[in-house]
Amino acid sequence: MKKITILALVLILGSCKPNVKQEAAQGSVPEKLTEDTSNYPNAMMQVFDAHGGLQLWKQQRTLSFGIPHSDNPETHTVDLWSRRDRVDSKGVSMGFDGTEIWLLDPESTYKGDAAFYHNLMFYFYAMPFVLADDGIVYNEADALAFEGKEYPGVRIAYESGVGVSSKDEYYIHFDPDTYQMAWLGYTVTYRTGEKSDNIKWIRYDDWQTVNGLVLPKSITWYNYEGNTILDPKSTVVFTDVALGTTPKPKEFYAKPEGAISVVAKKN
Repeated sequence: MKKITILALVLILGSCKPNVKQEAAQGSVPEKLTEDTSNYPNAMMQVFDAHGGLQLWKQQRTLSFGIPHSDNPETHTVDLWSRRDRVDSKGVSMGFDGTEIWLLDPESTYKGDAAFYHNLMFYFYAMPFVLADDGIVYNEADALAFEGKEYPGVRIAYESGVGVSSKDEYYIHFDPDTYQMAWLGYTVTYRTGEKSDNIKWIRYDDWQTVNGLVLPKSITWYNYEGNTILDPKSTVVFTDVALGTTPKPKEFYAKPEGAISVVAKKN
């Protein structure tokens, strides 16, 4: 990941770090894969079902996808049970080994924030299923209007102390006819620790089915004024998506020789 690549992504994403649950990623795995619907509001369950269902999602172990930057494409790989992860590009790798975040950058070309970026795109890609994580508080949100159509919504907040940015808030809005996810709104507290009323908006309307689950082909950030959605701003495309029940060995995510440890700032 050269300097131009990460700077462009940071500008595109607007410091939009999803609420990363490092505490829950210490190598634990689900003891059972049965679907407990009591934790989720009915609207969220209908959204999950429209995307293939939580039961099927929880059976999956490894997710990988590419982001085809023209100058330096990336491959992202995540263990969905432990949330270990790894990002590989030309000359630079980073990841989370279950205990610490690491960065391998032998030529010192990486100018970004590995603690911020190592699992950033996973959280955007794995919507809506990451909104079934522990420590979430759900409430109804006002509908979002766009091009004459209203999209009902659910407001997502986190219990105090969950993740690196527990003051972040998210708003998932879905198509009232299909219940497929249509928009994600989010606020940002990463690096500041201050709660924000500035909601950024991503459109989810380009889908593909992988192993029975409906996942994005691409997502698009939009310009906005408050809750008024304006025109498209930038799009991230996902390629070579693979999803399966077989885990990679822990060594795949392990901190490589020569890598440095990276500490995430927790608000």
